[in-house]
Amino acid sequence: MRHRSLLIIASVVTTGALTLTACGSRDAKGSDSAGGGGTTVVIGVDAPLTGDLSALGLGIKNSVDLAVKQANEKGYVKGVTFEINALDDQAQPSSGQQNATKLVADKNVLGVVGPLNSSVAESMQKVFDDAKLVQVSPANTSPSLSQGQNWNGGEKKRPFASYFRTATTDAIQGPFAAQYLVNTAKKKKVFLIDDKKTYGAGLAATFKAEYTKLGGTVAGEDHVDPETKDFSSVVTKIKSSGADVVYYGGEYPAAGPLSKQIKKAGAKIPLVGGDGIYSADFIKLSGKEGEGDLATSVGAPVETLPSAKDFVANYKKAGYKDRYEAYGGYSYDAAWAIIEAVKKLVDDNGGKLPDGARGKVIEAMKGVSFDGVTGKVSFDEFGDTTNKQLTVYQYKGGAWAPVKSGTLG
Repeated sequence: MRHRSLLIIASVVTTGALTLTACGSRDAKGSDSAGGGGTTVVIGVDAPLTGDLSALGLGIKNSVDLAVKQANEKGYVKGVTFEINALDDQAQPSSGQQNATKLVADKNVLGVVGPLNSSVAESMQKVFDDAKLVQVSPANTSPSLSQGQNWNGGEKKRPFASYFRTATTDAIQGPFAAQYLVNTAKKKKVFLIDDKKTYGAGLAATFKAEYTKLGGTVAGEDHVDPETKDFSSVVTKIKSSGADVVYYGGEYPAAGPLSKQIKKAGAKIPLVGGDGIYSADFIKLSGKEGEGDLATSVGAPVETLPSAKDFVANYKKAGYKDRYEAYGGYSYDAAWAIIEAVKKLVDDNGGKLPDGARGKVIEAMKGVSFDGVTGKVSFDEFGDTTNKQLTVYQYKGGAWAPVKSGTLG
């Protein structure tokens, strides 16, 4: 399922944070009034709407809201008005599980977009699956969520039929970063750090496997508590290790201060991470010391894709005060995947929702295929996106700039 393609050198664009891979925002051409009717379908949203990761979570919520507004304005599903119910998980698994229970209890909810964090998703999957309620994450990248705990041991088994995602996984993202660092950046000695969470530890492990396979040396390894902002102990180890790069498996609230402290200690080497650090907030937290740091993220930069300009324009026009961030396009497409599945049910049932609609949405989701903001939106046998595009970004000139886009070699 890995495709080989030429790595494309992307033009340097100062960008806030969205990554997209191809065409088309579904621009509303209809009236300004809701085009629904007597049936209300709710799309749930679960994301961190407050707390350290709220920048990403609010981008998810707003992008789903935009999709719902456009579906209603177009009257896209005749007789159906869509609404959203957005719940805050604060990036905590316990809160995510409680939110899943709340969404299941609302019989009008026929699909859920979220969550952001893979660790939160682990707490929600069984709740949704038991209720036959479809879940489409725009951001989870842990392979085990869709392919089972033994995904890397030759036994891929889908644990929950209700789980889908529009973002590619760390089975690809970690090795993609490793290939870039060894083959392109010529960084052959890494200090490896993770935050011991599902996302961070998993990403670091897939990176390490490919990095060492390519001949790179691991100069040292350590773990950090992301709640701590004093990283002096690990910074001392990094400085004495002789590493020419640091790879961090985790998210921007810790990665930013870690990068700043590494440079201030005199180790003038870049910090590299995954999509969890690809945020404008990393720029703020790492300050001028973070210049030169790198991040991978799903998709290709929206600014290189003329056909994706509608999404950006419509988001701006809607007046959201928060940025769409890294997962806006994936959230928009996740919501539209649910809308498309609902439309199929209604169309196949004489213009109304059938009985047992939740379970039938899951079945319909398997066949969803359309040209979305992030490229072709469709799912494989594990519920994973068929879109495997990734981009390397560098912090330069006060913003993230794309360096290379492509798929895993």
